[in-house]
Amino acid sequence: MLYVAQSGVSSASTSKSAKPILYQAAQSNYTLQNGEQRLLVTLTGKTTDGITVVKNFSFYRGDYAIATSVQLTNATKRAWQGNIYNQITRRDITNDGFSSRSYHGASISTSNTPYKKLTYENMSEGDLSRDLKDSWIAMQQHYFLSAWIAPKNQTLHYYSRSFGSGNDGEGNIFVLGFMSPMIQLAPNASNTFQSTLYVGPEIAKNLESLGKGLELTVDYGWLSPISKLLFWLLSEIDHFVGNWGWSIVFVTVVIKIAFYWFSNKSYASMAKTRDLQPKIKALRDRFGDDKQAMSKAMMELYRKEKVNPIGGCLPMLIQIPVFIALYYVLIESVELRQASWIFWIHDLSMKDPYFVLPVLMGLSMLLQQKLSPPPPDPAQAKMMMFLPIIFTVFFATFPAGLVLYWFTNNCVSVLHQWYAMKAHEKRKITRAANR
Repeated sequence: MLYVAQSGVSSASTSKSAKPILYQAAQSNYTLQNGEQRLLVTLTGKTTDGITVVKNFSFYRGDYAIATSVQLTNATKRAWQGNIYNQITRRDITNDGFSSRSYHGASISTSNTPYKKLTYENMSEGDLSRDLKDSWIAMQQHYFLSAWIAPKNQTLHYYSRSFGSGNDGEGNIFVLGFMSPMIQLAPNASNTFQSTLYVGPEIAKNLESLGKGLELTVDYGWLSPISKLLFWLLSEIDHFVGNWGWSIVFVTVVIKIAFYWFSNKSYASMAKTRDLQPKIKALRDRFGDDKQAMSKAMMELYRKEKVNPIGGCLPMLIQIPVFIALYYVLIESVELRQASWIFWIHDLSMKDPYFVLPVLMGLSMLLQQKLSPPPPDPAQAKMMMFLPIIFTVFFATFPAGLVLYWFTNNCVSVLHQWYAMKAHEKRKITRAANR
């Protein structure tokens, strides 16, 4: 993928085929010296109609935001009209690997929508042309962002273009930018246009101060409030343990503790269903292929034994939004990129190079399956036997951090389920002794 961030000048009196401006710098190399916090790079050029253009780029230590300014000076004897523009050009939009599951495309902020996705399909179908105030534009990929943040309190014209084919033949070239209102420069007059360029990781705390809604480019999906809470919890734990892998483990345990009551209800229902297996088998032998009679007899058995057949499912359904929210945190948070855990796991955002975690996760699923009552339908029971294998293969290419979460969740669930089963057996023995 290739991004090009541009700032430039468009003259009302010059054709589009005019020669590009040749800029010069005062020196060939720039270095931010020890003890200094700011590095200023100045480029100077001149348009074909005699307008002097001075570009200033201010780089700050430890910051991905670059303060930019474009100053125009009319040293001629005639008035000049034109615009200053900032834009991002992108070519080659092919995605591969797990990163293709995250959003790759453009985005923009509007007065009504602080974060609006502008997909490449949208840009191909029609050009953007809007006047907006206090906005920004961005091109996004997995973990990273290129954005122009417009000056405050100025209404600018925002545009997009999609045309041709890239020189490498990989597809269309996409352009997203904004342009100043028409600038009128009298002889010997000057005008300065300021903006901010951000090129770096999608770290919400760094982005929220740059532009309204820019932090939303860390796209946690429709469960964003829950995801933000979980990310905050992950970050706080990481401050103490200094390891994102162990943070995932601890957060998973915290979530399981938070849902202990719901899980306990589910496992208690499973235990009761497991006790009914001999009676269910007897009904199956009795009714054979008569599914209607079998279903009626099963419902009567559940009613008589006071067992809710879906009692084990409902408590688990309540937890699904939290699991989905944590899934988005683990695949979208750049903090996990190149973050190691233990031994062979050197990057939690990449797949396990030796597939150890996916295999362990599959084994934990198998163990969990052994503790659960089998489905009443034999065909469904056979299909369930293959689920651990299917999930192992499916998770083999997933980021190690996500597999670690799933493995930890399974292990804690197995322990909880085993404890719930033991408690159920003790209650049965106690009830039998008291009769």
